[in-house]
Amino acid sequence: MIIRSITLLTLLACSALPLSAASTTLDPLPEHSFSAVLVTKYIAQLHYKANTLDDAQSKAILTQYVDALDPSRNIFTAKDIASFNHYSTVLDDALRKGNLAPAFTIFRRFNQRRIERAEYALKRLELPFDFTLNEEYQFDRTEAAWPKDKKALDEIWRKRVKNDVLSLSLADKSDEELKKTLRKRYQRYQTRSAQMKAEDVYETFINAYLTSIEPHTAYFSPRTSENFNINMRLSLEGIGAVLQTVGDYTVVKKTVPGGPADLSGQFHPEDRISGVGQGSDGEIEDVVGWRIDDVVDLIRGPKNTVVRLQVLPKGEGQDGAGKIVTITRDKIKLEEQHAKKSIIEIENGAHQSRIGIITIPTFYMDFEAARRGDKDYVSTTRDTRKLLEELKAENVDGVVIDLVNNGGGSLPEAISLTGLFIKSGPVVQVRDSDNKLDINEDTDEGIAYDGPVAVLVNRFSASASEIFAGAMQDYGRATILGETTYGKGTVQQMLDLNRHAPSDIATLGQLKLTMAQFFRVNGDSTQNRGVIPDITFPTAAASAEQGESSLENALPWARIKAANFAPYDHRHTTDLTTVKAHHKKRIQTDSGFKYLLAQADVRKKALDKTSVTLLKTARKAEREKQETESLERINRFRASIGLAPNELSDLENNSEISNVEDENFLEKVKQIQLKEAAAILVDLIHPPQIEKKFTQRTIHSPNKL
Repeated sequence: MIIRSITLLTLLACSALPLSAASTTLDPLPEHSFSAVLVTKYIAQLHYKANTLDDAQSKAILTQYVDALDPSRNIFTAKDIASFNHYSTVLDDALRKGNLAPAFTIFRRFNQRRIERAEYALKRLELPFDFTLNEEYQFDRTEAAWPKDKKALDEIWRKRVKNDVLSLSLADKSDEELKKTLRKRYQRYQTRSAQMKAEDVYETFINAYLTSIEPHTAYFSPRTSENFNINMRLSLEGIGAVLQTVGDYTVVKKTVPGGPADLSGQFHPEDRISGVGQGSDGEIEDVVGWRIDDVVDLIRGPKNTVVRLQVLPKGEGQDGAGKIVTITRDKIKLEEQHAKKSIIEIENGAHQSRIGIITIPTFYMDFEAARRGDKDYVSTTRDTRKLLEELKAENVDGVVIDLVNNGGGSLPEAISLTGLFIKSGPVVQVRDSDNKLDINEDTDEGIAYDGPVAVLVNRFSASASEIFAGAMQDYGRATILGETTYGKGTVQQMLDLNRHAPSDIATLGQLKLTMAQFFRVNGDSTQNRGVIPDITFPTAAASAEQGESSLENALPWARIKAANFAPYDHRHTTDLTTVKAHHKKRIQTDSGFKYLLAQADVRKKALDKTSVTLLKTARKAEREKQETESLERINRFRASIGLAPNELSDLENNSEISNVEDENFLEKVKQIQLKEAAAILVDLIHPPQIEKKFTQRTIHSPNKL
């Protein structure tokens, strides 16, 4: 896509600050003023969403900025917020001129208040607490009113410190140990405030502006470009996770397929990292409240060295006991990102069906090898074609394409993969900010596999996964199973701001800009709504509040004219009503789905909580009840798959799914939905008869997935 030129002299004329030496105080630097003007012009000229930078937008920016600084509403007072209101209609003009004084004024107040809170916490920590009082700590204050004054803030922080003390005491920390940990935590708030740089302030403010427009547009400072995402596809060594800051926590955004974190099976989106330890027995350093780049520095390290992470799983709630995850840093095992196959066998009376499973973790292609002309370069499509040939040779009756947790990747690969299953035709339509429509087609009339196909997706199947699943659904080539997909139907491009920087300005960083939108061949967008399965699994209810639709300012669903395409001429004509009924009866008695649904219910209840009791006896009883119920859930499922029961001690350092002492357990959990997908595909191939008495299918999976 061609970027329209922006006149450099115009930008310099708009800059409110001279291009001089950097200030030593917490004030905007010349490059920040220059960058702000440049970003606003890029947004006005190139962003997919028409946006007017006016007084209404100014109010939205102020709200986003204040919420970014104090999402828990426990730093600013209502008086502070009122004092910021005179900026509500001036930020638009200030941005256009590169005037960042209002943003830095607000931030200096934030820093002052944060230091005051840390000082209060340190003093209050030295005083006793009465844990026999029946009071509550509201840890989620995102919807609460701003504290009226300093007295109200002190009360919030008294309960916060009390909660911190109680949580650590229930984790068997001695009084001396927990005070040492919390002193360091609160002191870190102070030092973190003292270490803030102008770059941090600018990045926070400019991203408040960008997220007030749309959630996938973002600014990356020079340091952020290097450290914000611990993406081991690029640096190759580490744990293989993408992290972000949410409030006081470093949060797992996703794991990189083939990386140590992914292969451990112990990390999930929105898990929080609360501590980091080096080696097998190094002290766990509390990192709550740390800068993300400092946390990154602790986690990163040479290949074959050990790092231990203290993790609070997303579903465990604010008062979770957490778990310790031990990981050996390593290079990404690229082969782990490749498509893989296995076979699941299903018996139905005298008939036995063999269903091939092809699991695709990401849409990948070795572009460098392809450019070199290597004959055996790897790509999703090339690897899948080989696997399909192997499965046909093994006489499978049908194939399930597993896209669970596949966050996307190469768009050309999504198109060419679709081409393995259809003769030729359009696969995805892309509309840019000028309303120009580009139709991407599969031009290869050959079909690699013409047998029955199902595609398994979940809420974290996104982008390229949604393009493939949507095309397969529109052509009638596959039945889509699982959960509604993420709903990311927009296209981003990284723009290097340094291309317009004069020689006497420091590096400016990068802008990730939303510039286009995907549309299916039937005219529907994948944006916001995602791809809705033909048969929805009951686990979908628990994931409904996640995905694109949960993001503030997400672009809405849209529809355009359908492309000219012909549905697949061997479309399966089985009435899904019967298949759905059979599926529903089957999962009602399936121990695996019972386990998944029970887990999902626990997570939802934990996420719905906004407060915890500070009554020690009640809090202890709640934790013991949770541990007992967790053990019962695990052991019911373990018994159903022939594994020995766990003891309570087995769960102390492991989450429910991540029982590292038993590799078979995690493997079986992963197969629950795959087995059901295979059973549904068999029903599509051999339509079941509605019988008065339901007969349970027997499922065998001799090959590990």
